[in-house]
Amino acid sequence: MSLATNPQVLAEDFDFQKAIPEWTVHRAEHAITRDFVFVDFDRAFEFMTLCAAYASELDHHPEWFNVWNKVNVRLSTHSKKAITELDILMAQAMDRYAQQIS
Repeated sequence: MSLATNPQVLAEDFDFQKAIPEWTVHRAEHAITRDFVFVDFDRAFEFMTLCAAYASELDHHPEWFNVWNKVNVRLSTHSKKAITELDILMAQAMDRYAQQIS
């Protein structure tokens, strides 16, 4: 079974601060969020393009909203009604892509 079809729910004591320090954890909503800000629309769109390709590889797609240079992201594993390792992998990739573009 692949990671995408059977992602593992994170342990109660998972260290979000260490793994994804820029993200906000919403335990009651089973989600993590982050707002990314770029210098312009082109950079924001480049970020979204990189993220979309990786999301397709993982078969785990973000909820996001874009206005000009801002991209608001919400990650959750709806099938598990929890935050899972897929969310962490996607968040870490997004952090790398944002750093690469900035």
